Amino acid sequence: MQKKWWKEAVMYQVYPRSFKDSNGDGIGDLPGILEKVDHLVELGIDIVWLGPIYDSPNDDNGYDIRDYYKIHSEFGTMEDFDLLLKTLHFRGIKLIMDLVVNHTSDEHEWFMEARKSKDNPYRDYYHWTDEPNNYISYFGGSAWEQTEETGSYYLHLFTKKQPDLNWSNPKVRKEVYEIMKFWLDKGVDGFRMDVISLIAKPEVFKNSPSTDLKFLIENHYANGPGIHEYLQEMYREVLQFYDVMTVGEGPGITKAHALNYVSSDRNELNMIFQLDLMFMDFGPMGKFDYRPFTFQDFKRCWMEWDMAMKDNGWNNIFLDNHDFPRMVSRFGNDSLFRIESAKLLAMLLLTFRGTPCIYQGSEMGMTNVAFSSLDDYDDVEIHNFKREHIPGDRISEAEFLKIVHRQARDNARTPVQWDDSENAGFTEGEPWIKVNPNYKEVNLDTSREIFDFYKRLISFRKSYTDLVYADLEVYDVEHPQIFFYRRGIYFTILNMSDKVILKYRHGIDSGIVLMSTHNRKGFPQNNIDLNPWEGILIKN
Repeated sequence: MQKKWWKEAVMYQVYPRSFKDSNGDGIGDLPGILEKVDHLVELGIDIVWLGPIYDSPNDDNGYDIRDYYKIHSEFGTMEDFDLLLKTLHFRGIKLIMDLVVNHTSDEHEWFMEARKSKDNPYRDYYHWTDEPNNYISYFGGSAWEQTEETGSYYLHLFTKKQPDLNWSNPKVRKEVYEIMKFWLDKGVDGFRMDVISLIAKPEVFKNSPSTDLKFLIENHYANGPGIHEYLQEMYREVLQFYDVMTVGEGPGITKAHALNYVSSDRNELNMIFQLDLMFMDFGPMGKFDYRPFTFQDFKRCWMEWDMAMKDNGWNNIFLDNHDFPRMVSRFGNDSLFRIESAKLLAMLLLTFRGTPCIYQGSEMGMTNVAFSSLDDYDDVEIHNFKREHIPGDRISEAEFLKIVHRQARDNARTPVQWDDSENAGFTEGEPWIKVNPNYKEVNLDTSREIFDFYKRLISFRKSYTDLVYADLEVYDVEHPQIFFYRRGIYFTILNMSDKVILKYRHGIDSGIVLMSTHNRKGFPQNNIDLNPWEGILIKN
């Protein structure tokens, strides 16, 4: 397998609004990130993925961009960005930016011009129709919005303030490539490409036989005509001239054609964030249409995606980010076994094949939040759903609030809990969204055991190349609680349950325990009793 620096690296996602506020306005900012560089260095990460910091009206918290060449004033200045980039590089950390080019803000100058008239030079930068079809938005309602100026409708797969760009227009693609060159020439080390699988649209927008969101994503929105030609052109025009990393967010990318995006001979992307794991509990109408999943579903997803990428591809692996609930609440036990399950999930993330991405706060075992009122939540996705479905006969507000507690994006967007001081040490002002009330018990100071465990795991991963490149072999595949696998000379045994597993026969004949969530030493006997949420890394 071809070795690359981005395969051996450990990523860390910074969601700027919620990381650290330096000036007391309640919003995280670039100087705040600079204050915490020592934290990132101590953790041992290699790459910071920095969420959108561009000028934006913030209809979707920065994923609606008004000016790609300007820093939003709430985050600081371009000088602040340059200093942060220089400091990270000096400390041995690379930085990748969010590239959000499926859509712009409706306040971007291109769209402001495009909506004026049907013959405006910017009209074809977006998708227009006089007869909208039955596509629905990710955030509910029609994916088409009518404008007063011409009476025509524009496409928006996300909010009404996020019109989709028309990638079939070569002028649009040229604009995107110039944006990329601007940031790469500044010295950034690559891009995380937001919903990149959605950029290619059909020539004619026909009605779909189903308006279930999952059906629309898989059959209409993702992997559209021209997607690979666009990405290969992006490589020829921009990426081949820089030693950078690209990771595409891949809604609708299936195992069957994932290699079309990431094979080394395709000259498209280095890796993708596959979303099968994140969508596992989504019903036909999306995340708020909750469907329980089993541990076997979870384990099978990890195994099948590794197999799909085995020969000539690469995964970026993660368990949470700014769009999904906290991993210890979703995949662990955030009450009785918060520390144990947070450590076990870290072991899974950092001993599996693929470039791991840690989301801010996971190294402290931060959990979902359960605000008592929908009014305490900020996310446009929540409020759009509430407006369209409540009141109604489908779901009550009380029932919806329970689903929000489990599924909402704001679970991961509450401020980072640095300590037990007011507002968890995030800000001296009023935070833009409330701090999780559990910050007195859950913060970096009280969770050093989890943080130190992450540090050791990251150090092991960098020291032992088998944990990066070796093939995966899974044992005891049908076991209902155990995830047990081998990478080269390293074995990982994970009890992903609240139950004690008595006399588990692992069949490893010799070796030593490198790390354990429960501080085991020596060699574990073949008939081993496993504690709830116990993980063991063994060198054979």
